[in-house]
Amino acid sequence: MEYHVITEPSALRPGSHLITSPRSPLLRSLDLSVTGEMIALTDKGEVADCRFACAPFSRLTLLPNQAWDDTLTDELLAQLRPLFKAPTSDNVIVDFSVITETRVRDSALRWFFNLDHRLDDLGLKTTAGHSVRVKTLTVFCPSSQQEALQKACRQQSAIANGMLAARRLADIPSETCTPQFVVEEAERLCAAFPALRCEVLDEHAIQEQGLGLLYAVGKGSTRPPRLLAIHYDGVANGPVRTYVGKGITFDTGGLWLKEGAGMYTMKYDMCGAANVLGLMLSIAELALPVRVMGVLALAENAIGPDAMQPGSVVRACNGMTVEINNTDAEGRLVLADAIAWASQRHEKTHFIIDMATLTGAVVKALGYELSGLMTQSETLREQLTQAGKKSGDEVWSLPLDKRLKKQTESAIADLCNTPTNNAAISASAAWLLQAFCPPEIPWAHLDVSGTALWREGGRSVASGRPIPLLMQHLLDELS
Repeated sequence: MEYHVITEPSALRPGSHLITSPRSPLLRSLDLSVTGEMIALTDKGEVADCRFACAPFSRLTLLPNQAWDDTLTDELLAQLRPLFKAPTSDNVIVDFSVITETRVRDSALRWFFNLDHRLDDLGLKTTAGHSVRVKTLTVFCPSSQQEALQKACRQQSAIANGMLAARRLADIPSETCTPQFVVEEAERLCAAFPALRCEVLDEHAIQEQGLGLLYAVGKGSTRPPRLLAIHYDGVANGPVRTYVGKGITFDTGGLWLKEGAGMYTMKYDMCGAANVLGLMLSIAELALPVRVMGVLALAENAIGPDAMQPGSVVRACNGMTVEINNTDAEGRLVLADAIAWASQRHEKTHFIIDMATLTGAVVKALGYELSGLMTQSETLREQLTQAGKKSGDEVWSLPLDKRLKKQTESAIADLCNTPTNNAAISASAAWLLQAFCPPEIPWAHLDVSGTALWREGGRSVASGRPIPLLMQHLLDELS
């Protein structure tokens, strides 16, 4: 989507859809005949939307004043969404002069840029219509805000482009979106950025390098597992920031078979990996001066003659053994191997942050707005919490200490992959993962089971979270 930042009312494009506030100086300067009645509606807290007597605009929308200030419930986005189910103009003008909160500004910009993807774009619906698409976002502001808004538009556009890549990939049905397909799509997208380099381990290399947990999860499928590492060198030297994503391209639960309702959205069990890819693309687009490695642990958890069995003991690439007492707790297995593998790649790792649609328990605890954060690094805990508040992509910290140790104890192996008492499921999974990251490397786990999808009207689509959180965290570190 193109964007323009303008400061003069005379530069407003006729035929556009103008969105503003009843308190806006711009609105008063336009002297439109319909504004009196519309302001009266917003005084009652209602959205005022008109397509008549608002020339030179094709549509005029006034959103109540409080929507432009709300940093807790994202009321502005809630009121924008229904307006764009059927856009009336390919050019939208948003009056940013009334926004005082950076979080509201950036969330709105990202939301508009994310309009560039919808499910119809996958080309799977033969009856898809040809409705109007928003092609240009025009941002109006006073001249004193122009420089800051230009910077914000550039950053949020790049962040949204990473989100769009992740969302498109995650929305593709799993019969197409296999581990090898993800690798090929990542290689295609990364080719646009010379600073990005892909390294691929096929099923043979996975075995040779001792990633027994990843191999165990993927060996039951006819679509073999892959490990993809994406390297970005924005500077020649320095510590490497590492991100690891769970990429289960479809999760049947294995021999611990899910029921049908629980399996329906399992093509989205690779959102963590998709978001690592999107994050790397955003970093490269902004040409940030850092070294980064993104690791995608890709497998399909299927049923077949070679599927892993409950009670099996498997060895990870760091030598630790894990008893698999639940084949539907496969995400932590692929993550554990990928974290251990990543920790061995660089002499100096700044941190490792993993992300995964890991447990339904985190949704019961935190709902759909907050990602679960588990870490023993107080620095990462504080940084990620503050980045979440600034970006609007928030996290909530859950406990993680040795009181959880008994939850992963095994009589036959170093660890077991699920607690037998079915308690503290999310934190117990994180406790397993922390055993695979050397203590000298700061590590954090993000459980995005509730936030990786956007749910509306009983339907789910990929959201692109937590890319905004992680980009904000990285930008904060570099500021």
